[in-house]
Amino acid sequence: MVCRMTRRFVGTIALWSLVIVLSVANPSCSPPAIEQYTEVGAEPVISPDYRGTVIPPNIAPLNFRILEEGDAYLVVIRSDQGQAINLWSRNGRIRIPARPWRALLDANKGRDICFDVYVRTTDGQWRRHRPLVNTVASESIDSTLVFRFMKPLYSWWKDIGIYQRDLTGYAQSVVLQGRSFGEGCLNCHSFVGNNPDTMTIALRSATYGSHTLLARGDKVEKIGAKWGYTAWHPSGKVAVYSINKVNQFFQAGGLEVRDVVDQDSALVCYHVPSGQVSTRPELADKDRLETYPAWSPDGRHLYYCSAPILWKDRNAVPPENYDKIRYDLRRITYDVETDRWGQAETVLSAQETGLSILLPKVSPDGRFLLFCMCRYGCFPVYQPSSDLYLMDLATKQYRRLEINSEFSESWHSWSSNSRWIAFSSKRQGGVFTRTYFSYVDETGKVHKPFVLPQKDPACYDSLLETYSVPELITGPVTVGAWRLALASRSQPNTSPQIPISGASPKAATPTPWHERE
Repeated sequence: MVCRMTRRFVGTIALWSLVIVLSVANPSCSPPAIEQYTEVGAEPVISPDYRGTVIPPNIAPLNFRILEEGDAYLVVIRSDQGQAINLWSRNGRIRIPARPWRALLDANKGRDICFDVYVRTTDGQWRRHRPLVNTVASESIDSTLVFRFMKPLYSWWKDIGIYQRDLTGYAQSVVLQGRSFGEGCLNCHSFVGNNPDTMTIALRSATYGSHTLLARGDKVEKIGAKWGYTAWHPSGKVAVYSINKVNQFFQAGGLEVRDVVDQDSALVCYHVPSGQVSTRPELADKDRLETYPAWSPDGRHLYYCSAPILWKDRNAVPPENYDKIRYDLRRITYDVETDRWGQAETVLSAQETGLSILLPKVSPDGRFLLFCMCRYGCFPVYQPSSDLYLMDLATKQYRRLEINSEFSESWHSWSSNSRWIAFSSKRQGGVFTRTYFSYVDETGKVHKPFVLPQKDPACYDSLLETYSVPELITGPVTVGAWRLALASRSQPNTSPQIPISGASPKAATPTPWHERE
């Protein structure tokens, strides 16, 4: 699966439409061979907008289109170190060759690279724009992005898939597709930290039921329980996951007519060695909603989101007061060696913020907590009001990030070195989610984001699919797609049940709490 516009380039292409590498020259601040030109005091308009960003030294070439009117274009990519890259185009599409690009970035870690853009107007005159400047970070980004890729329709299952993308290039491959198990739906995928060797995928299928795949290396286990949002303890011994009763409905107006409500939810704990499931009153309160678990990197705290249930009828769609639900950010202590939980505490309350607090993710170095806030509910992707916030865990001070747009910013993840975040954004028009990346420096400043690079610089102009749930991992998923597909159609290896005890108020009757009338 690649962008449609990319596929159009396969086959016969007119020579004049190609970007041609003219030469590799010594870096210099002096102009190239074009001797007569007019200086333009403004940067050229390009798409995607890669101007003024901090980029990883191992990122794929940032191909782009020059949107300035002209009949010929010259781009010189230069820096203090390494050899410059000269590129010529007849149509403004700039496709940067991989080998010299990698060499240039590798030679300029921690330095700026400049893009000199020359445009020839229809009267034959050359114009030189103010240079575009990007900074090459010293720290690399994790090499692989895993994401859910789907059409933005309300019910379309067979083409939903989990994919992985090599961020150092453009290679993309299937992890698992819905058509592999009866046109089923794939929901959340998760990893132990940024490790590609341990992965879970939640499945729903009319043919094969609702289950979870647990892949560890080449071994795949099908668990007879549907895991929702999942957080792996750093030890890999415990996974905390949500059980959600979710319903979709539609509104008459607004920027987003679709809405989703979590009518009932709880958190449960899966113990990998034994295959047993347990929970706690704080994580399964019959009068509250609990979701979005996330571990601290030392494994001593579980962060999660919790809100009071404001409706009596748990089957009504939408339920009463659904637009008044606001989640607090909580955490609870845990000792993995003794399997003992402590007391829960509120880290940040919705009463204080006036907003719903969602999707907490702690940086691997333990310094920062990245989360979303929106007007209500727990599905920020459907709310234009959803923004990204960053909390300094040492001081508990938090701030709205400058990188937010007027549209939804939602699912996010950290790189293993805590220097990069990947997140979903609808900033390109408010309809399609795209994956963006931002650099987080040592002070906690989050720099201007850039969109996932594509081989075809016009890809996003015609791409009608959405990217969601971007997860950064240190290498490709190790288990083969065929093995996951086979396991998805098999019988479950285990079928753990939530224990019926006083420790689990929502499971206090033989009928599962989420199925009770």
